[in-house]
Amino acid sequence: MKFLENTRDLLRTLEHGKPMRIFCPKCGDPEISNFSPFDLWLMPIKYVCQKCGYVGPIAMELEKKEDE
Repeated sequence: MKFLENTRDLLRTLEHGKPMRIFCPKCGDPEISNFSPFDLWLMPIKYVCQKCGYVGPIAMELEKKEDE
């Protein structure tokens, strides 16, 4: 039971928020989308950039900075 309590505590500490906007790692353009409709369901996710033609598994996310 201790394992379940630790897991429950861990899940409570996770941040829940809106999905972050993703950008192309090559050119920085926000017009990046999934390569295939089967990505993340059947196959590992792969992105494609409409501007520079990048195709790959990496995309950049923009993080919000908290004012302290």
